[in-house]
Amino acid sequence: MGLDGRLRAVVSLAQAMAAARTPQESVRAAARGARRAMDGSFAAISAWEREHGRLRVLVNEGERRAGEEEFPADESYPVHDFPEITEFLHELWVGGGGPHAWVESVGDARPGRRGETLRRRGRGTCVVAPLVLSGRAWGELYVARDEGLPDFDEEDAEFAAVLGAVVAAGLAQNERLAEARRLAFTDPLTGLANRRAVDVRLDEALEEHRATGAVVSLVVCDLNGLKRVNDTLGHATGDRLLERFGSVLSRCGAMLPGALAARLGGDEFCLLSVGPSADEVVRVTEELCTRAAGLELGDGVACGVASTGDDIGTVKSSRRLFRLADAAQYKAKAARSPGPVVAGRDTAVVRLADAPQPGTGERRRFRGRGTGEGGPGGRPEDHPGGHHVTDPANSP
Repeated sequence: MGLDGRLRAVVSLAQAMAAARTPQESVRAAARGARRAMDGSFAAISAWEREHGRLRVLVNEGERRAGEEEFPADESYPVHDFPEITEFLHELWVGGGGPHAWVESVGDARPGRRGETLRRRGRGTCVVAPLVLSGRAWGELYVARDEGLPDFDEEDAEFAAVLGAVVAAGLAQNERLAEARRLAFTDPLTGLANRRAVDVRLDEALEEHRATGAVVSLVVCDLNGLKRVNDTLGHATGDRLLERFGSVLSRCGAMLPGALAARLGGDEFCLLSVGPSADEVVRVTEELCTRAAGLELGDGVACGVASTGDDIGTVKSSRRLFRLADAAQYKAKAARSPGPVVAGRDTAVVRLADAPQPGTGERRRFRGRGTGEGGPGGRPEDHPGGHHVTDPANSP
């Protein structure tokens, strides 16, 4: 491939990474673009996981051999088997030079570990380029050719270093976007999902429910005693209670595969489950109530459950499921119930959720009824976009 061809290949690689919609698509686009640019048969991208001392393969692209999956679940190699990432790179570029790529071939006089791997997998030559993000070795780009094809040379290694820089720039952009998305959908205090994330996932979940009948369950939780903790022990202690309950919610949510644990704002939390039965969700919520009651601070939690797996009628919108779960939670709080109240198993809850507000035609609101709870986020201004909906136009 001539100079013009290589320039086009670089541009094509960068464009493919930019067009990718997910991190997985992005690394595949990077590996594919590099393989084609290098006239390779196979390419892989690996990340250096320092905490585990290993290179973890993110993608295998091209002509794969037995045991090589496109997106391996757990293919990794100890870095001491491939020390270049920790030794070669630091020797050559941390001291002031730029990152370099290198070539290994089966025909080398003393083939290293990579040469042995090449021979075992029927490949004849490879070029390895470091991926450097923010001045730190992040991983590597690996491109190989099958036996019988021309070996890579130093010119190829220089081009691979250029490709590695382009791939690293794309990965860095992906990480910045991923961090922005994470911040947009994460509660900063507890690290749980936030209300926006719940809205998006719940809409998706109800689409799945309508298409396949999947059970969708929503648990709404109101943490008891937060205002007392704030008033007597200070807001820092109140924040610690919120964090500790968030950890309990996360732990219990893990009992339901794929569940989303979230803080809605103030002292309100929720758990969104798609798939597990209503009975399973209720059982986990009972466990949640028990664990919350055992926390050193606070006075436990009031939980309401609404599930399409129970007799709650047709759920046409996320707002109705929220109203049902919220009405159940309100009843649990008013009764100081040690366990969850479940809409559909308590018909009064369904009537409460679906009854219009007298004289207005609006749906009931269950917050602001003198419960006295609140915290650093418990004031009205801390509930932007709160889930207490009164718009009858969105009623089922």
